Order: sequence, then structure tokens, then C-alpha cells
Amino acid sequence: MTRSNPEAIWDVVVVGAGPAGLAAALEAAEAGARVVVLDAEARPGGQYWRHGPAGPGRYHHDLPQWAELASGLSAQTAAGRLEYRPGHQVWRVEALPDAGSQAGRRAPAAVVHAVRTVHAVRTVADVGTGTGSAAGGVEQPVTLTARALVLATGAHDRSLPFPGWELPGVLTAGAAQALLKEHGVLAGDRVVVGGTGPFLLSVAAGLLEAGARVPALVEAGDGAGWVRGWRAVVPARNKLREGAGYAAVLARHRVLPRLRHAVVAAHGRDRVQAVTIARLDRAWRAVPGSQRRVDCDAVAVGWGFSARIDLALQAGAVAVTGPDGGPAVAADPCGRTAVPGVLVAGELTGVGGAELAVVEGRLAGAAAAAHASSSGAGRSGPTRDGRPALLARRSALTAFAAAMHAAHPVRDGWLGRLEADTLICRCEEVPLARLHEAVDDLGATDPRTVKLLTRCGMGWCQGRICAEAVAAVVADRSGVPAAPGWNARPVAVPITLAALAADPLPTTDPTQTVPDPDAPGGSDD
Repeated sequence: MTRSNPEAIWDVVVVGAGPAGLAAALEAAEAGARVVVLDAEARPGGQYWRHGPAGPGRYHHDLPQWAELASGLSAQTAAGRLEYRPGHQVWRVEALPDAGSQAGRRAPAAVVHAVRTVHAVRTVADVGTGTGSAAGGVEQPVTLTARALVLATGAHDRSLPFPGWELPGVLTAGAAQALLKEHGVLAGDRVVVGGTGPFLLSVAAGLLEAGARVPALVEAGDGAGWVRGWRAVVPARNKLREGAGYAAVLARHRVLPRLRHAVVAAHGRDRVQAVTIARLDRAWRAVPGSQRRVDCDAVAVGWGFSARIDLALQAGAVAVTGPDGGPAVAADPCGRTAVPGVLVAGELTGVGGAELAVVEGRLAGAAAAAHASSSGAGRSGPTRDGRPALLARRSALTAFAAAMHAAHPVRDGWLGRLEADTLICRCEEVPLARLHEAVDDLGATDPRTVKLLTRCGMGWCQGRICAEAVAAVVADRSGVPAAPGWNARPVAVPITLAALAADPLPTTDPTQTVPDPDAPGGSDD
């Protein structure tokens, strides 16, 4: 198969069209950069503004902010400064070092930074061959190059296993909300909501307003952490108003959250029919004799979110432990990583919510445009880069996020509620006993080795659901904690071998550089 050449060089490629990605793209475009946005979804908005063809509706939040970003996207697209490409799954990014940096000296004035290469696939209609994906199309490889790259890939629900969690009808809290937001579909008629964090209030309130019953809303924390972190709440008064709105819905439906409680087991044959909830002690161990059975036909469980850092690690960014104890990417307040020209925004820097993601997106977009417009000699970018008001707002929202995580920590006591036959990896049906065997009998001390010995994380989700649980089990059993980013993979999303074989080869040599369009004879292409 003939390999096609990559497209012309863009100033900024943004991966992800959620709150952070949209804000970054608009900021970069307004600063004069040529911007392209790649997004896996069919419509912009990410998970926060996930919506159907009619747009966001009654179950969505911050609609004025969405309207502003959507309007800006349309305006910048119409003006030709921004291109939005939905349905693009980015599976790999590569960041080549600057030629000047390689030589240990400043790059010449007529040189811009080395190219960042983005590899993606998009599903296109198959014409007459009858082959392709289940959706009736084939994956077409797409390769783009850019002077700067903003990764705003968001996060997915953090899952903790418990006996029976593999039953149909047991969902993550985010999945239950996504069904409601995009399709107007209830996860069930009687939905138990559990886990930890303010997101549970949003999920429960949405289900109640849509007509579902919530026989139990269980929160593993006790709320005491908010008292200690009250100073961080004051600058985020809109968060208090949002929480008060959820509390009003719960009160109207007479749903009282049960603090220091958790769903410890799910029961049923072909689908979930009931759950057991139990009171927890301070270490999150189930208090003997506190178990109570609750009938339901669906369970929505959420333990926070896990940032999707695969692409950032591929580009050379550094993984760190975020404020919630999960994976994050090391970056400065403007989103700059350790790799020049590679920036991150939103949940990748530490899970903090949509408002913080928008602020970080604007900062990263401005910094990316500044990087793309510079000569590579370290000249400062436009004055939009690092504006004090945005930095101050980011600081306040980051403090609120830190207080939120401190008030809703995930404690290790959940490990003691597992049984030997509890599935840790649902895709490959690997029980807890197999992981213990890999550590105790085969000498494994890290989750990657356990993965090779047990097939944990080798199924459909590629470890997105079980990776953190596997790491926790192995660390608890072996006494060796896993390093942040241990589960990074060279292929971020599943793609066909045909698409991989047809992907254009990078045409940029690490020792070569990109012509400066402002230099004599320079060109954007």
C-alpha cells in the first residue's frame, strides 16, 4: 500500500475538544496561530458537555460557558483560522527535539522548532467492498505535523473492583450520566449511587430529575475534610451554588446521602438485582454487622477520575502523582511540559473540573501560539501568554481542587473488601487470587510483570478500567509502590493492523528543522 505524505505543518495541533481543548484552540487561533483540533467524538464538548445532535439540554451544566466556546469555534472555523476534525482517534504523538537544543546551543534565527508528529485514524465509509468496521467503515490513517502540540485528552472514571461488579447493570457514575446526557436514557429505574466525591451529587440529582429512583446514595467520606479546607472554597463560590442546587434536588426527592458508607457487593444472576452497602471505619474497612441489602436494577459507582496521559508520555512528558493520588503530567502553570512545544491542559495536570480546564486551556493555547510564533531562539511570545488574571484564577481553582481531593481521599481499606474470586480485570476475567499468586509464588513486584503473568489489562479496555486497581493490589501485596505512568503504551487506542501499516512515515529528521515563515523565502508549508 502506498504511504501518503503528512499534511502541511500547522502552528498548533490540539488533541481533544472538551472544555480544555476548545479553550486552548480558540485562544491559539485568536493569537494568530493556524490551529487544527482532533477529537475522537462526533461532536465537540467532551464528556462534560457530551450531547446528542440537538445539543446540550437540561441535564448539562455551565451552558453559558458552552455557548461561548461553541460560538467561538464556529467563528474561528468560518474565518479559516481553525479547523475542527471530529471522529479522529489519535493513537500516537512524537515530539522531536529542537536542532538548537540538540547541539547544545541556540537555534539560528531562521529556524523554528522541530516538528511534532500526530498519528490518528478516522473511520470513513467503505465504498462497495463490504469490508471494514462494525460501523460500516474503514480506518483511514491521518498524520499531521505541528510546531506546537496541546494535549487535552481529559479523563475517564476511576474504577475500584468489588464482588459482583462484573454484573450487567453495574456502571461507572460517568457512564450513567453519559447515557442521560447524550441519549436521555436512564441507567435503570432504581439506581444505587455510590463512591466518593461531589460528582456523585450531580449524578444522583440528574437521575432523580429524569424520573429514576435512588434508593441509596452512599458516600465513603465523612465530609470533615471540607471543614479543614474551607479557605479554598471561598474563592469558588459558584461551586457552593452548584452544590446547593444538587442538595435541593436530593431534598425534594427525600434522598439523604449516607456518609461513611460504600457499596461492598452486587448481587444477581443475569443482571444486578441488589447491592450490599456497609458502614466504613476511618480506614474504609467494612464495619462488621453494618451490612444492609438494597434492591435495585442498576448501580452507578464513582471514585473520581483517571487522567488519560498516554499521549503526553509518548511525547516525552514526565508522569507524576496528581493531587488525587492518580496519574498526572508535570507542567508549569501555562501547561508547558518538559518537552518544548508540548503542552497539556485540563485533567492531565491534575483532575480539577471543567472550569479549571477552561482556564488551563486558555493559558496553554496562548503559550502554544507563542511557541509556534517564536524563532526557536527563546524569544518571548505574545503578551496573551501567562496573563495574570488567568493565572490567579487558575491558582484559586487549583486550591479548590486540592481541597476537594483532600476531603474525598481514596483509602486503601477497599482492598480488604475483596474476595479471592473477585474479578480485578473484567475483560480477561482475572480474579484477585491470580494476582496474589503472581506476587507470592512467581515473585512479581510490579504491575507490569503481573500484567504479563496474568493478562490483566490485555483485554478490550487495555487496562483503562483495571490498571489502577492492579497497581494497588500489587503494591499492597509486594510492598513496592508502582511508579506514576507505569501503564503507558506506545499505541494509545486500539487500531487495525491495516491502518497501522498504511500510516504515513514521519518525514522529519530530528536533525532537520522547520523553515520560519517570517524569514526570507519561508513558507507555512
